[in-house]
Formats: sequence, structure tokens, C-alpha cells
Amino acid sequence: MPSAAAMAAALTESSGVKFERAKNLFEGISSLDVAVELSGQLKTTAVSLMKIANDLRWMNSGPLAGIGEIELKALQPGSSIMPGKVNPVIPEATAMVCARVIGNDSTITIAGQSGNFQLNVMLPLTISSLTESITLLANVSRLLADKAIASFKVRTDNIDAALSRNPILVTALNGVIGYEKGAATAKQAYKEGRPILEVALETTGLTKTELKRLLNPLGLTKGGIPK
Repeated sequence: MPSAAAMAAALTESSGVKFERAKNLFEGISSLDVAVELSGQLKTTAVSLMKIANDLRWMNSGPLAGIGEIELKALQPGSSIMPGKVNPVIPEATAMVCARVIGNDSTITIAGQSGNFQLNVMLPLTISSLTESITLLANVSRLLADKAIASFKVRTDNIDAALSRNPILVTALNGVIGYEKGAATAKQAYKEGRPILEVALETTGLTKTELKRLLNPLGLTKGGIPK
């Protein structure tokens, strides 16, 4: 039987990843703390990926009743029950992978605390769950990047239309026309479903050039009063 040090050296040579003999062999076979910690990091990655995947799904929703800020590339003919509907299959696959990894983390957590005295018999389960999580995340991360994020189109027409009607733009006018007139402008625009700038031309007495300067969304993200 090869020694632990010899095995670590052989694994290092074959994999290119540095392996070392545990300093305390009793602790090594009874505790799975390293695996539990690694699984926790994988779970954190899965949580972030699921958030990104769901953002993509929401921004792609539509085309009529959804947000429709982006258009994901169609990778399948359509829905099996709704003709013409194209599913966001890559973000959906990513969400399922993330759910699996989060579940694997719970499994590894239970396995880690199941060591009794000098032995943990759940090491095979831990290894299986951990390698599955690593493999799934590695594959789906590349898939999400290449098949969804790199190829989606930004629907600037929908974004501009929604932004032009957003009452929050009126906040930029408060320092010029006052709060009451600004509120009245916002309420009228919302009630009539018209762009803020269009209504403000009628209610504020400001020129179109001046309103475009004050209501420039990009300028507003910088804070302060646009100059």
C-alpha cells in the first residue's frame, strides 16, 4: 500500500493540482470540513448564477405582456403547448443546475456532521455530491455565457418607451418648476400614458431643449442637477 505522502505526490503529478498529506490523519478521516467549506463556496456561486439566470428570464419576458428589455437567442422551435412561444431554455437549465448544487450542499452539510469519533462513513456521498456540483457549475457557467449572455439583443425600443413614461423623471424638474407642478406633471403623464417630456412641454413652460437636458436619463444617473 502506498503511503499517504506518496499518494499525494502521485495525484499532484497527474492532475497538476497540489495535494498534501493531512497533518492529522485521524482528523482527516473523521472530519469533512474542507469539503463542507468548498461546497459552501459552490453554493454561493450557484446562488449568484440563479440570480443572473432569473434576471435574464424576466428581462426576456414578453413579447407583449412581459418586460421585454432583452431578446434571448431562440435555441428551440418553441413551447410544446404554446405554438410560437420560445422558452429561455439556457437560463432555465442554469436555474435547475443551481437548485441541484444548493441541494448537494445540504447533503454535504449533513454528511459533514455525521462523522462519529474517528470515522465519517459518508465520505463517498460527499465526494459524489461535490464532484457533481463542480461539474454541473463548470458546464452551465460556460453554457450561460456563450449561449445566452453573449448573444442576447438589447431591446432599446422597449427600454426607451418605458423610461420616457416613468414618473420618476419628474424628480429632476422639482428644483426648476417646484414640487407641486412636478407632481401634477407626473400624474397627468401617468394617467394619459404619455411621455414625461411631452406632457412637461405643456405644463412647465420650459423649452424642449431645456427639458431634454434636464430629463436625460444618463445624466440623472450621475446625480445632482444636470448642467
